[in-house]
Amino acid sequence: MAKKLSGIAASAGIAIAKAFRLETPDLTVEKQTVDNPDEEIQKFDASLEKSKAELEVIKQKMLEDLGEEHAEIFSAHLLVLSDPELVDPIKQKINNDKVNASFALKEVADQFISMFEAMDNEYMRERAADIRDVSTRVLAHVLGSPIVSLAEIHEEVILIAEDLTPSDTAQLNKKFVKGFVTDIGGRTSHSAIMARSMEIPAVVGSKTVTKDSEQGVTVIVDGLEGNVIIDPSEAELAEYRQKLADHEEQKKEWAKLVNEPSVSKDGHHVELAANIGTPKDVEGVLNNGAEGVGLYRTEFLYMGRDELPNEDEQFESYKKVVENLDGKPVVIRTLDVGGDKELPYLDLPKEMNPFLGFRAIRLCLEQDDMFRVQLRALLRASAFGNLKIMFPMIATLDEFRQAKAMLEEEKQKLIDKNVEVSEKIEVGIMVEIPSTAVMAPQFAKEVDFFSIGTNDLIQYTMAADRMNEQVSYLYQPYNPAILRLVKMVIDASHAEGKWTGMCGEMAGDEVAIPLLLGLGLDEFSMSATSVLPARSQLRKISKEEAESVATKALELNTSEEVKQLVEKTFL
Repeated sequence: MAKKLSGIAASAGIAIAKAFRLETPDLTVEKQTVDNPDEEIQKFDASLEKSKAELEVIKQKMLEDLGEEHAEIFSAHLLVLSDPELVDPIKQKINNDKVNASFALKEVADQFISMFEAMDNEYMRERAADIRDVSTRVLAHVLGSPIVSLAEIHEEVILIAEDLTPSDTAQLNKKFVKGFVTDIGGRTSHSAIMARSMEIPAVVGSKTVTKDSEQGVTVIVDGLEGNVIIDPSEAELAEYRQKLADHEEQKKEWAKLVNEPSVSKDGHHVELAANIGTPKDVEGVLNNGAEGVGLYRTEFLYMGRDELPNEDEQFESYKKVVENLDGKPVVIRTLDVGGDKELPYLDLPKEMNPFLGFRAIRLCLEQDDMFRVQLRALLRASAFGNLKIMFPMIATLDEFRQAKAMLEEEKQKLIDKNVEVSEKIEVGIMVEIPSTAVMAPQFAKEVDFFSIGTNDLIQYTMAADRMNEQVSYLYQPYNPAILRLVKMVIDASHAEGKWTGMCGEMAGDEVAIPLLLGLGLDEFSMSATSVLPARSQLRKISKEEAESVATKALELNTSEEVKQLVEKTFL
């Protein structure tokens, strides 16, 4: 009898295949007293080296398949295995307590995992998953228990697991792994992000899929709706085979729009751009017909390493992107780390509330030597294409003026040295803080553009951490309060002859798109794979009707009322 589960639609698509349950090897650890601690330390060291060698192979595969941004996860894992703060206490425990290597490793790793899991921000909790991933790998070698290699799957399967670690996901061959389902996880977990990049249909957070499925049973994964059907009936199989065929046809229809303009039904043009993290991502931007890059997250250049990237390294990275975009606009965001995105080599203070702390522009204005290196690299790269600079987390006009002044100073120094710099660099800000949206008319007189970062703007406006399940219901992109702030920003920019873009998740959301068109948004920036579906949707909506619906939406009382209005009119 078929069993239906629902979870979070993490990666779009439909997949039908036999279940391959990822069985965790028996890593039971017992405490033993040892006579020769040196032997145990040697065993631990050998297991460390084996694990590092495996991770280097996985990292290289990831670099070739998906690019630097995803490979950086494994650079971080390799750093964990080389971190004396983790490795030394394990060896000390073996030596001082005269215990077996597996027990010492498990005890110390579990302490670190518990410590990170107890922290109240998403980034630090994700570090717990990294430590669990790498320590499990080392422990398996210490115990001599083989780890299942997902790279060796050679038949079409749906992967079933409690969770997938980054190293699990990196080994997936999309030719054989047609989809996956997990018990836990969310849309922003590593596995979900990588599934979207690899275009593997996925449902996460199903809660019970490992309990409810058996090895080899047929499973349907509906990554469009977030549904999973275990042991489906013939009628359900027929229905989903049709749905799969329809989705494939839909993708072919979208592909025809690669070189088409992004226009509404009544001819209003907007710009559809893509968000990227590394130069390698440009291929996806061009293949999906994006009209530019609306957000280049430069922090990936700084992460997964043990020192700051130098000016030439940054220059080459920025230059490569603007050259490959061949005159299309590239909006590059200056460094957005600190607080929730740690760089160990910066030795930043631990904070009670890192999302509201010492991060992004606040950190850069304080550590201006580091900031000026990035500004010089950006200015040098501006000579090779249509580069725009964007400052993140701006809360006050003074912060923008300080950042802009540093940019002008570095520009003058380069010109004095006869270094070529573009004369037409637009300088804008991300609007993520409600105070900035409220002050948009004042900012619009001084900035060249706005880009609304809705992921943070929504959680700051609603005072709700979107990663906290107990308050996740307050993450409401369609709430009239959010729409009013968006309208304030767009209207302020237009009053000064400037433009406004959006680079948060909301920009590619099919319910939000008609509202944003109606509110007058100029540029929509989203994941590259969302560009063609968005272009297709825009062509079916008239700007005039979208304006009418957006005006009504601003006067409604709840997020649900707004959603129902859009669905009734356009979807």
